[in-house]
Amino acid sequence: MLSVLSRCAPRGRSVPAVSMLHRYASTGGGEPSKTALYDFHQSHGGKLVDFAGYWLPVQYNDLSIIKSHLYTREYGSIFDVSHMLQTYLKGKDVISCFESVCTADIKGLKNGTGTLTVFTNGKGGILDDLIVNRVADDTLYVVSNASRKETDMAVMSDAVASFQAKGKDVSVEFLSSDDQSLLALQGPSAVSVLQKLCTKDLSRLYFMNSTTDSIAGVENCRITRCGYTGEDGVEISIPSAAASDIASALLEQKVGNLKLAGLGARDSLRLEAGLCLYGNDIDESTTPIEAGLLWLVAKQRRAENNFPGSDKILNQIKNGVTRRRVGFKMSAGSAPARQHVEIFDNEHHKIGEITSGCPSPCLQQNIAMGYIREVSKKVGTEVTLKIRDKFYHSQVAKMPFVATHYYQPPK
Repeated sequence: MLSVLSRCAPRGRSVPAVSMLHRYASTGGGEPSKTALYDFHQSHGGKLVDFAGYWLPVQYNDLSIIKSHLYTREYGSIFDVSHMLQTYLKGKDVISCFESVCTADIKGLKNGTGTLTVFTNGKGGILDDLIVNRVADDTLYVVSNASRKETDMAVMSDAVASFQAKGKDVSVEFLSSDDQSLLALQGPSAVSVLQKLCTKDLSRLYFMNSTTDSIAGVENCRITRCGYTGEDGVEISIPSAAASDIASALLEQKVGNLKLAGLGARDSLRLEAGLCLYGNDIDESTTPIEAGLLWLVAKQRRAENNFPGSDKILNQIKNGVTRRRVGFKMSAGSAPARQHVEIFDNEHHKIGEITSGCPSPCLQQNIAMGYIREVSKKVGTEVTLKIRDKFYHSQVAKMPFVATHYYQPPK
């Protein structure tokens, strides 16, 4: 297992196991919904918690969160992400409609490709981050966050209604997790395992490309080369009635030897990859520029200046911002820095706040990300973090913390 450290960083001190169960417990009311794999998770030793209104595994009995994290980096894992909102939008005016609420240049995408983008409000704040795939000239496939489901449905429904009122051709269909499930296969072996169950050549499916194929004999499955770990992998949209059969078929493949993984490993993997978690690292009060996501605001869309909050965002691009999302590496012996930990300069002036943090299984040290005043954002800047009334030394660090392995086309 520890051979994975050679892919991540030099070996150092060991990282203590940290229980993450409390980090995923929902504070909302009502009985959580069940994904199609609820019984499957229980039968395979999943420790289920209420996350975003769904019963989902935080880990499994066979591996600790840290070991599951390392296994994903070295081999590969299967994550149930069926809680996320899957949406199809259709019609000859669908691209203009969707561009009216996001920052992506969808007109500039080729069919069969996609991109990460954000919905923004009138003040330039981020309503959600999501992946939009241009399936065809008249069809988009969108995957967005479960915690923002109601907001996202309202954004898309309102946009569609507005275009329909003008006589435009566009419609929206929100898929129910009762009908359609979503699995993320992540890690170096993930695609090779899936390839055994598919008919199409996945070596031609590059990062942020999407296609349909049969999986384990199940027709009309959507395969998108993307993920939330920094590793190569795919997300597969599959009929819920066949979810358990497909998951079992993936586990039974001896080449690659995938294992099940939960929310705990998914969180530490995405943090090592420098990826944002909505509600922690980005929200309605943060703009893409402050969040270090300038690249999500496509150049064509900047020129058009016609998406929600575009005036403020373009002003920030031109004149700068007062705070910026950056990464932090903490000194040996420090406590993990969690959300809301305060950041101070060497003169003990508060200059920012942590938004996410955890022990890095690959680096074997504590890492975090957060917002810091713009003048202090330079990599290598020394700062101090106040954790439970004690001060710990830290340093602004480049993200991603661990090298990513997205499957890009040859140059």
